[in-house]
Amino acid sequence: MQDVLPTNQDIKEMLGTEKYNVWECICNLIESLYEMDILRKNTSWNNWKYEHKYRRGGKTLCTLYAKDNCFCLQLVFGKAERDKFENEQHTYSEEIQSIYNNSTTYHDGKWMSFEPDISQLEDIGRLLRIKRRPNKK
Repeated sequence: MQDVLPTNQDIKEMLGTEKYNVWECICNLIESLYEMDILRKNTSWNNWKYEHKYRRGGKTLCTLYAKDNCFCLQLVFGKAERDKFENEQHTYSEEIQSIYNNSTTYHDGKWMSFEPDISQLEDIGRLLRIKRRPNKK
């Protein structure tokens, strides 16, 4: 049996209007900068209900996870990406610096997972550009 994926309206009802607006702004930002495959699936990983992954060429740019009244953005920075961020860390908001500094580093990179708000949109765009240069003209 195939999973029935949530519609945008379902996600809006899951998150609530305010959080859905942030979700939508992040998706619009990504889709304005990148030509990406979007992998959508229902999940029970880490108590999330829905996964929305942006991927191209076998590499993930970022993943959004959603559940009732909550969502998070997950970015994983490898060594070169960490070096680049750390060189310009002082130019990011204190919130983003704190998220980065408090994120766990595993063998495959530093995993940043956080619930973004609209005030972080510019910094999120910069973080995405560290992960991958925009490929949309």
